Formats: sequence, C-alpha cells, structure tokens
Amino acid sequence: MGFLRNWLRGPDPPAAGTAAAAGQRRPPAPSGLDVGWATDVGTIRDHNEDSVLVMSAAQEGDDRQPPFGLFIVADGMGGHRAGEAASSLAARVAAHHITRRCYLPALIRTESDAYQPSLNEILVDAVLAADDAVSQHVRGGGTTLTCALVLGSQAYIAHVGDSRACLLNETRLEQITHDHTLVERLVENGQLTAEEAASHPQKNVLYRAVGQGSPLEVDTHVRRIPHGNHLMLCSDGLWNVVSNADITRLIQEAPTLHAACQNLVAAANTAGGPDNITVILWRSPPG
Repeated sequence: MGFLRNWLRGPDPPAAGTAAAAGQRRPPAPSGLDVGWATDVGTIRDHNEDSVLVMSAAQEGDDRQPPFGLFIVADGMGGHRAGEAASSLAARVAAHHITRRCYLPALIRTESDAYQPSLNEILVDAVLAADDAVSQHVRGGGTTLTCALVLGSQAYIAHVGDSRACLLNETRLEQITHDHTLVERLVENGQLTAEEAASHPQKNVLYRAVGQGSPLEVDTHVRRIPHGNHLMLCSDGLWNVVSNADITRLIQEAPTLHAACQNLVAAANTAGGPDNITVILWRSPPG
C-alpha cells in the first residue's frame, strides 16, 4: 500500500451488481485533478495583497498514489506592502512544510514503523511554521491562511482568518470554515444580527491571524467531497460582495473551472471590487 494511502480510509465495498462485484475490470479513472484559479487586484486597491498557491500531482504505474493537490489562499494585511509580503511568505512556508512531510516521502516510497503524524497535525504544524516566519521576517504584517490538502476525494483543511473554504454541491454553497472576525464573534454571542454584521464598519477586523505575535489556534476540517462536487477557497474580496446564490450559479454555468474563476472575479469587480479577489476551484474526481 502506498505511503499516501496510509492516511486514506479504504474504499467502500462495491454494491452487488456493479462491475467490480461481477468480477469485471473497472475502467481506470482520470488520474489528474480538475482545478482552476484566479486572482485580481480589484477596482480600488493599487496592489494585490492576496497570494494563491496551487499544486497538483498524479502518479501512475507501480505503487500508484491517489491524486494529490495542495491549494492555499492567503489575504495579507499591513502597511507599506507588509500584507503582500506576509501572505506570500505564509503560503510558501506552509506549502514547503506540507510537501516535505506529506508528498515527497511518497516519491521515494518510504515506509516506516515510526510514528506517523496525522494529516491534520501536518497541516497545523505548517500553519504554525508560517506564523513563525511571518512574525520574524515581516514586521507589521499579518495574513489569513486557508490551506486545503486533497488526496483522492478527501479534503483536509487548516484555516486561520476570514478567507473561506466552501463546498458546492448541485444546489447550494456550504461554508466549511469559520470566519475569525470580531463581528462574527458578536453574532455568535447574540450581540449583532447577521444583517447588522453584513454592514458593520468593522466587519473585517480579525481576532485571529497569522503573524500577529500571539499563540495561534488553527482550525482543522476533514471532508469527503462527493464526485462532481466542488471545493472552493476564496478571499473575502469575493464572498463579501458576491452572494452565495450568484457564486453557485456562476460556477454551475461555466464551461470550465478556469472560466468559472474568471467569471467570479468579474462579478466581484462588477459589484465594486473594493478588495483584492482570489478564488480556487477544485472538482472532485470519480471514486
């Protein structure tokens, strides 16, 4: 069994009457990942403080590995381009940490009886490494950081800030992550309504971010994404100005994921484009 497969739950047994149950050979599934992404400065800002990182890999042959994807969105903050530097550094450090500990060992087919950390532990360590790097090297800077590691149809997510990871099925967009904003906390405590929060002047003030010099708590999520459903990562420059209904419609109507991402950016800009806009879309492959 491959190194990456050690982290995955085994496949569900085939139902009676399927090709596998009848002893017939199932056609091979596509080995690549269907992914698109886009980032844009918006219509008001003079530079883009968002960073996006997209990596995908597939291996066929002896000891075939499940498709591997790593998707990261980081939305920087801070004066004098500190936000731009913080988001870029955080994304690069997190990606280096995750690939070094998760994917690279699979390329040399490493097997060990030693303790093997969970993927959630690897993701949390990656975000904490990014936090240390930004704190040390980008004075005055901070960033959100949302990382999604995809193996087959399983998504492992680590998250800090108010960028989002969402699941889109055939009918609705579901937010997976939680916004770490002061206004969202007031809503949770019953001090604001959702309607009041939407127009609150401090709705984007974070109480948790990478690089802010305090002990960092990292949220994690694990979701199995059914075949044909989408995982979306985006910065608040998209979700703050484009409704969930419009996001769902634009993704479903687009001929490709790349076109969908471009259309989402265009919709945010049409709505005023007050912030930088970044979006990644991934479609779950056949099981």
